[in-house]
Amino acid sequence: MKILVTNDDGIHAPGIEALAEALRGVGEVAVVAPDRERSAVSHALTLHHPLRAECLGPGRFAVDGTPTDCVNLGIHSLLDFHPDLVVSGINRGANLGDDVTYSGTVAAAMEATLMGIPAFAISLVCREGHGDYGAAAAFAARLAGTVVARGLPADTFLNVNVPDLRADQLLPPLITTQGKRRYEGTIVDKVDPRGRCYYWIGTADLAFLDIQGSDSAAISAGHISVTPLHLDLTNRSSIDMLRKWELC
Repeated sequence: MKILVTNDDGIHAPGIEALAEALRGVGEVAVVAPDRERSAVSHALTLHHPLRAECLGPGRFAVDGTPTDCVNLGIHSLLDFHPDLVVSGINRGANLGDDVTYSGTVAAAMEATLMGIPAFAISLVCREGHGDYGAAAAFAARLAGTVVARGLPADTFLNVNVPDLRADQLLPPLITTQGKRRYEGTIVDKVDPRGRCYYWIGTADLAFLDIQGSDSAAISAGHISVTPLHLDLTNRSSIDMLRKWELC
């Protein structure tokens, strides 16, 4: 098995080091990751200036771009193999519910899926500071073997979230749906010492709606959450209703 590993926390983040080490037990691993933290860049692709990649060692590259850039460069230029699997993470912090639309970690797995390569993103649900990545890394290695052996549905990748618990404390993995956040009071606006207004996004500790079977519900109960995400964003249930609109 040949595996490309990336993330959005940067190539020196402890999560990617733990992930790469665990995956070396199941296959050949190459790491292509941003040279610095690129959290919340979503599916951004660098188009208006050239990218540079620095080789930090055998099969290890730091790119001055986004996670999506890293997947592109890894697959089409930097690696001497075509990966059987792309794994993105282990992210420091959760990627639950609506957060998947912002996540660079999730976007990297999406980019690989667009290229026809099986992929999953994995995150450790921890607070500020460093969590214990051991259990999440071990689960990623097991999941990697399963994904390559059994395949994934068409245009589908997995978003995995792991509670910050010891392996013996984790409850069995659950297949879940994408949850939903409550968005209230998410922007702090203040005035700096020179009298100018400034705004800070993402400072609030947002809660999730209580939705049975969702990723957030599984994590709250101590389960590993495995959510299948689909490239096709079409809301098919709304098509018949919208066709009744008078658009001409």
